[in-house]
Amino acid sequence: MAEPFNDLTLPTAKAARYAALAEEVAAVLEGERNFTARLATVAAMLAQAFDHYFWAGFYLVDPSKADELVIGPYQGSLGCLRIAFGRGVCGTAAAEHRTVIVPDVEAFPGHIACDSRSRSEIVVPVFGPGGALIGVFDVDATELAAFDEIDAAGLERILVETFSR
Repeated sequence: MAEPFNDLTLPTAKAARYAALAEEVAAVLEGERNFTARLATVAAMLAQAFDHYFWAGFYLVDPSKADELVIGPYQGSLGCLRIAFGRGVCGTAAAEHRTVIVPDVEAFPGHIACDSRSRSEIVVPVFGPGGALIGVFDVDATELAAFDEIDAAGLERILVETFSR
């Protein structure tokens, strides 16, 4: 298992921090096959690595309702339990199979306010080894415009390396 990380051991530059986290996540999860353990560990490691992450976690495709997401492992305040594909930022990312960055959630049509303190959001689709959508990874911040393409690239890398192989 990798040595615990914190702000003193991770690089301060965002891109470098995501690169270091990708290595840390891979090291911690090496040999772990349990899906829930993998989800929970990724959510916890990412939430602890960035001060601006207010809420970080997974919404998973419900096996009994293929067009609906259900809450998975997360870090933060109470999340919405279910989100239909196409609704809000998570549902949009799931329906369109693409990362969605929202600088101001109040300006996003149909935004679902699970916690009124959320001001900006990024949602990344998560695909399994066969390429099927298994869920989304959602991150909220209390600041406006907290996420950018560096966050998208860093999160996409970690999620691809963790779940699609």
